[in-house]
Amino acid sequence: MKPFSHRVLLLLSLAVLLGPFAGSAHAFDRTNEIFRVFQFPADKIPTIDGQTNDWQLVPESYVIGSDQLVDDNGKHRVSDASSPRIRVKVGWVKGLNRLYFLYEADDDYWDFADPGLHNDTFEVVVDGDLSGGPLIEKFAPAKALIGQWETYFTLHGTHAQNYHIFTPAEGKDWCMAWGPAQWIKELPYANSACAYPFRPGESGHLVLEFWITPFDYAGAEGPARAVESKLLENKLIGLSFAVIDYDDVHSGDTNNGFWNLSRHHTMYGQADQLCLFRLMPLEPKFIKPIEAQWSFQVVDMERRLVAFKDLSVGEIKSWHWDFGDGETSSEPNPLHTYQQAGHYVVVLNVAGPAGQSRRSKVWDVAVK
Repeated sequence: MKPFSHRVLLLLSLAVLLGPFAGSAHAFDRTNEIFRVFQFPADKIPTIDGQTNDWQLVPESYVIGSDQLVDDNGKHRVSDASSPRIRVKVGWVKGLNRLYFLYEADDDYWDFADPGLHNDTFEVVVDGDLSGGPLIEKFAPAKALIGQWETYFTLHGTHAQNYHIFTPAEGKDWCMAWGPAQWIKELPYANSACAYPFRPGESGHLVLEFWITPFDYAGAEGPARAVESKLLENKLIGLSFAVIDYDDVHSGDTNNGFWNLSRHHTMYGQADQLCLFRLMPLEPKFIKPIEAQWSFQVVDMERRLVAFKDLSVGEIKSWHWDFGDGETSSEPNPLHTYQQAGHYVVVLNVAGPAGQSRRSKVWDVAVK
């Protein structure tokens, strides 16, 4: 067995010192209002092309606008003509661990000529499992024990992620993924497209469309050990964003405005200060009145014991399972033992006030 490294021993010491408070979430912002993430039907997933047509089916009630942002640098009492007037929609698709964004902004001066950080920016921070706590090395307690750079390469951005998205990005990557895990901003973990008619210093309308993958763990070593945040209906996630506005290409690092959805400026590095967003079910108009759906799990391969689970949509009054071996069941979630090895065609028929529906799986169920 290899001896513990100096880094591991220091991190273990830190865990003992912090005890149950390490990584705990305790102070999310604006908890009196939960923002909503629209669920796209599987046949209406947005195409990342910088166009808005795929988002027209999202109700206006999901839109987050300039009037909901807080100017946390004190330069403006409210959003004014010099600040981007923005509209943000956030979506997800059941079965995909992705968050989709449509960002639209009108600004009287777009600043994006500089190749560095000086760029009008849409900054997004996401904590997919509500783990809370610091996500950048500046705020991490470990910094006092193991130093800035060891903390940066060990902890920065691992449990929550910060994306500085350049609006627009011209001659540079579409965003700065703040931290050492730069792979999170590339396919197959993210994608983006932007459309705009203006040049640096001009006014105009910008459309930014992108998706990102939130991670419970995203380390500097790459995606091999990464753990994607599991996105499920009605799950709460931590999310906030900021709009950073520059109005002079010669002004160095001084920005003209910094507007946050969270009321805490330091939400950029403190996941506790994010807002709560709920992954919504499908809107009623996209739900079929009745649709048979089901899943299965081989509980014991030696005994050929299989558990079936009804996932049907709608009000279901009766179930009829055909297990493909001559046996049937009228239970919603039956257990079935196959007498012989094989792959089977299993059929579920359901019925209710809205009618009938059938779902078969061809050779999905196999036992040996």
